[in-house]
Amino acid sequence: MSQKHLKEAFVSNLNGTGLLELTLGMPLAPLCLLCRGLLLVLLCRHRGKPLSSRPSGLLLDFCVLVAPLLFSCTVLSSVLFLVPAILTALCAGIFFTIYRQSQVPFRQIVKDFQNTFLDPDYIPAITVFRVYVNVLTSISILAVDFPQFPRRYAKAETYGTGVMDLGVGAFIFGNALVCPEVRQKAAVTQPKFSSLAKQLFAIWPLVVLGIGRLLSVKSIEYHEHVSEYGVHWNFFFTLALVRLVASLLLAIFPKNKSWIVAVTVAVLYQLILNLTSLKTFVLHGSNGEDSRTGFLNANREGLLSLFGYLAIYMASVQVGLYVLKRRDSVKDWMGAACLLLLAALVLFVFLHISQAHADPVSRRMANLSYCLWVIAHCLTFFVSFVVADLVLVFTKLLVKGSAVPSCWRAVKAADSREQRQAGAVHICLIAAINKNQLLFFLLANVMTGIVNVMMDTIHSRAALTLCVLHVYMFLNCFIMYILHANNIVLKFW
Repeated sequence: MSQKHLKEAFVSNLNGTGLLELTLGMPLAPLCLLCRGLLLVLLCRHRGKPLSSRPSGLLLDFCVLVAPLLFSCTVLSSVLFLVPAILTALCAGIFFTIYRQSQVPFRQIVKDFQNTFLDPDYIPAITVFRVYVNVLTSISILAVDFPQFPRRYAKAETYGTGVMDLGVGAFIFGNALVCPEVRQKAAVTQPKFSSLAKQLFAIWPLVVLGIGRLLSVKSIEYHEHVSEYGVHWNFFFTLALVRLVASLLLAIFPKNKSWIVAVTVAVLYQLILNLTSLKTFVLHGSNGEDSRTGFLNANREGLLSLFGYLAIYMASVQVGLYVLKRRDSVKDWMGAACLLLLAALVLFVFLHISQAHADPVSRRMANLSYCLWVIAHCLTFFVSFVVADLVLVFTKLLVKGSAVPSCWRAVKAADSREQRQAGAVHICLIAAINKNQLLFFLLANVMTGIVNVMMDTIHSRAALTLCVLHVYMFLNCFIMYILHANNIVLKFW
């Protein structure tokens, strides 16, 4: 068997993992963020000033924000439950060290925290959520080709909940949170189809990247998992088309009712899957023998899963509208976090019902259960970042002059927007990746291809795997960091 076919077999016919393991792994990124923030506050306590060295900042960010995730999805995957516990203990230890040195009455700090005003024009949890989805995806697309990456984390063939199955939906969720319709201010009146025009202009890079990926993969005979999207389709095309169709629907229907559109699309699609032969067609082709003859047959997974991804996008628009409502106090955000968490719990209940009576989760079809799972998990993930940010706001009150990049800034109610923005510039890895997210993802894809062409990944030992993954991620992060330090944004559309 050729190397190409060996690698294709290595990522095929998998069944994913359980929801419990996914739940155990979900706090890792928020805990890394919290740990980095607490370390910066502690350093400020000892040094008397915030950390200002760029090389030290990059090294700290990479070691605390990225490296634990690399270890958790490879050599530590068998003891995954220990990693969040260790990080939680570390965070608790740092917090109590800071608190003991603060000499401020606990009741006074709690009172000050409850009365703290937060910058309403900056919601760090949105940025951090989108960046971490990108980082986790970039890690996974290369790590999956190494034996140290558990097969249960890879994309499931037909039914199942793999870590990488979630990443695809989370990308859609993150894009919808900041789409033009969500960011458009209610007081500003714009032509009905203005957002659609913006999307038409904004998606052309995705189309170009999709075509580029298709041509490069076919020309070098790179290994492909055809049942992911089909023979010619890929995720760049999916994201472009979903954004375009969603903008059209949001121009027709009120955007504050987008959840109704999402429910309608997801439920109707599931009914058609169950009541017609569409499910058989998606899984086995028109002749029942996995035919790939004709464009629709060849790309049936990518084309028909668009309905599910569209439902996720529309539901996420509703979430974005709620999250971007003006809130400027800790109490407001604590209430919002509780409501979002309650919504996630309700969706998990519906997920249980859907899996029992409709269909198990299937990324390949993007069915109703998949939509419910993605939205519920993303809501919980987002709330975790909100909670981490609030804990950091509380901790910063203990140390005057402390600063944590990509975290909420406590402001006075009377502060002007200009005054808030004056201290908003930070050099940090999260802000760096956020500035050039599409480039970061593109670089990750290119580097993944280079590594796979240059070495036999599926027979690599653990030491070599960890070395390659760390160099790969550090190089990508370093490029983003340099661009950010020089205020370069490679986006002209």
